[in-house]
Amino acid sequence: MKKTILITGSTDGIGKLTAIKLAKEGHTIYIHGRNPEKVRGVVSEIKTTTKNEKVKGFVADFSDLDSVKQMAEQIKKEISKIDVLINNAGVYSSSPSRNKDGLDVRFVVNYLAPYLLTNKLIPLLKKGAESRIINLSSAAQSSISYKALSGKEELSEGEAYAQSKLALTMWSFYLAKKLKDIAVVAVNPGSLLGTKMVKEVFGNFWSPADKGANILYALSISEEYNGITGKYFDNDKGTFGMAHSDAYSETEIARLISITNDLVS
Repeated sequence: MKKTILITGSTDGIGKLTAIKLAKEGHTIYIHGRNPEKVRGVVSEIKTTTKNEKVKGFVADFSDLDSVKQMAEQIKKEISKIDVLINNAGVYSSSPSRNKDGLDVRFVVNYLAPYLLTNKLIPLLKKGAESRIINLSSAAQSSISYKALSGKEELSEGEAYAQSKLALTMWSFYLAKKLKDIAVVAVNPGSLLGTKMVKEVFGNFWSPADKGANILYALSISEEYNGITGKYFDNDKGTFGMAHSDAYSETEIARLISITNDLVS
């Protein structure tokens, strides 16, 4: 059965590679980026490469939660259902490091934006078939400073990134318990994949970007993963594994969700 799939942060890197793989199979693909010209170019490129006309794009700056809200409203007007949502958009280095609301851009793009977008799109996911939410986590996960999350403490790039990825993982587990009819998984697509972001930050990489795209493709549509929810897939090991211990603490998760709701409201 052909699916309707939305992939955030999909104008390059593993998001784009995943979009191409899925479009080749004839699924309806919605990509997202922050640059309108780039989004148009990638939509055109994917259509040409895959011979699939069912590819469209949405534009939003994920460091701006108002922009995320606007994109969510546009999606609800234009799409009747979503079968798979891949929250892939992510950032490590950012200048400036804070958004217009004084929040660390890593927390906003990597966690608050997907949190906000997903919650607004749940009605569309409930209309999908065997719907799945795939959240892009990381092997880098670190206990959250709630002062930093709220913009009241400065962190290094690496620390903010690791904390934002743990926040996303904790929320994934929370969402999986809350949603009975939608599967939710967090995934480390692989450490130091050959993406633009990794090359810019670290200068070298361990594995080709395809490694990440292949697992996102499988988690999106493979029957092997039907009904699997509330788990963390570690693609460095090629199997489901354990996330950071805080991801299994109901106290920490409750605190995170409470503060998050205050920040996005």
